[in-house]
Amino acid sequence: MGPTLFLAAFIAGWHFLSANLSPSKKTIVPGPGSVFRVGFWNSSSCKVDDAGKVTCEYVRSDILNALLQTTKEAAVGLLIATVIGVAIAVLMSQARWVERSVFPWAVALQTIPILALVPFIQIRYGYDFKSRVIVCVVIAVFPILTNTLFGLQSADDGHHDLFTLHGGGRLRRLWKLQFPGAMPAIFTGLRISAGLSVVGAIVGEYFFRRGDPGLGHLIENYRRMQSKFDMPSMFATVIYTCLLGMAVFAIFSVLGSLSTRRWYEPAGTTRD
Repeated sequence: MGPTLFLAAFIAGWHFLSANLSPSKKTIVPGPGSVFRVGFWNSSSCKVDDAGKVTCEYVRSDILNALLQTTKEAAVGLLIATVIGVAIAVLMSQARWVERSVFPWAVALQTIPILALVPFIQIRYGYDFKSRVIVCVVIAVFPILTNTLFGLQSADDGHHDLFTLHGGGRLRRLWKLQFPGAMPAIFTGLRISAGLSVVGAIVGEYFFRRGDPGLGHLIENYRRMQSKFDMPSMFATVIYTCLLGMAVFAIFSVLGSLSTRRWYEPAGTTRD
């Protein structure tokens, strides 16, 4: 009930703000009605070109195609970031010298502005899909790495002693003890990185504009057209971006609950 009331209050406030703006500013902050007509009800969006000619077109199909492209980029980037992050975290959990050697560089990579890496990515991979995916990986890998490492290192000492007593090897200990105990932390990292992968895809589309356009590409195009009365299309694209981020967060929240149910009971439940 709370999210619904918040959404209703937000839309009402948005409508009130737009309705009370001066005519010149209404072109910059369109009302929710015009945004939803363009982005969701597939009404036409009209633009004025440099010659003063008015043209109208349907933009929902363009936004949906861009949404699919951005989803592909974010999914591939998240998959690669997950493999890299979990693999490095496993190595660091098994050898302290690996953690001491690698972790500072992982922190350094996280703090480098992505804009500083763009020229290097462009020189090596160009301006297309691969470069966008690399941006996703760079942005999304750190939360997975740190949360997985935290989870793997959080196994109870008593459980470790029990495995030692029964002659459990390192691989068996990792698979039977550390990974099950780390699952909540891993999925916490995945939820964070899933949203960051969407951000990475949008950022990558700003910088690498060749190939199929994504949501970031459309946002930039519509932003440049703000003097030509195409702001409803830009706002609609931003809303689709928010919905994509919320969707991936919800998906990994559900997957996390299903995956950890085998080992963890919800609070307040008791065994018979």
